[in-house]
Amino acid sequence: MTATRTQSSTLSRRAPFICASCRANAAVNPAPRSAISNSSRTHITASRHLQQNHASSPTPQSQRDAVIPQTHYDFFPQTFPDGPPPKAPFTPDLKQLRKEFLQLQAKAHPDLAPAEQKRQAEALSMRINEAYKTLQDPLRRAQYLLREQGVDVEDESAKLSENELLMEVMEAREAIDDAQSEADLVAPKDENNARIEGSVKILEQTFAQGDFEGAAKEAIKLRYWMNIDQSIQGWEEGQGGGAIHH
Repeated sequence: MTATRTQSSTLSRRAPFICASCRANAAVNPAPRSAISNSSRTHITASRHLQQNHASSPTPQSQRDAVIPQTHYDFFPQTFPDGPPPKAPFTPDLKQLRKEFLQLQAKAHPDLAPAEQKRQAEALSMRINEAYKTLQDPLRRAQYLLREQGVDVEDESAKLSENELLMEVMEAREAIDDAQSEADLVAPKDENNARIEGSVKILEQTFAQGDFEGAAKEAIKLRYWMNIDQSIQGWEEGQGGGAIHH
């Protein structure tokens, strides 16, 4: 009796009989797409995902564009490892800036570039020069940082409004015009150097605090002091000071 049950159980576990006609029909009409196994669907999905990733991955050109410096500060990572203010001081290490500039120019000199890349190399060299000239000068540096924030203090309409400061500017200008010799310029020059130094210190504070409104006001003042300095530098005996721009 037990043997009979065992044999019956074994027969029930065997694969069902499929006739030759049904097998032929299954070959002609395969199972629908929904019957694909989970492993097949996983493989197809992964393949499509890889294809999408490959399509969205940056091209060699976009990779090259990504490493081109976007700001003046990006050209000099050794001098500005933390980027522009307020992450870094307003006044940089000018010796380090000069050193990094010379190293960069030596590597990016247009004469070292292949003929087909000469124009790009010249454009890059011009950008490096402009970045260095801007960052080494406190007024141009302040104007650049403010311009990056959408504040324009280079426009001629950006003028001093305090009467006391306007009087100080006029008196400094008169002292230069009245000078009869270079010795007469010593005192006005010392006074103006102190004004420039004071403005730079205020700019260091305002940029460190992210106070762009305060920085803009002080940058306008610094523009006046720098113009006076240029007038002193351009002084000629019998001619007075050089041209000054407000």
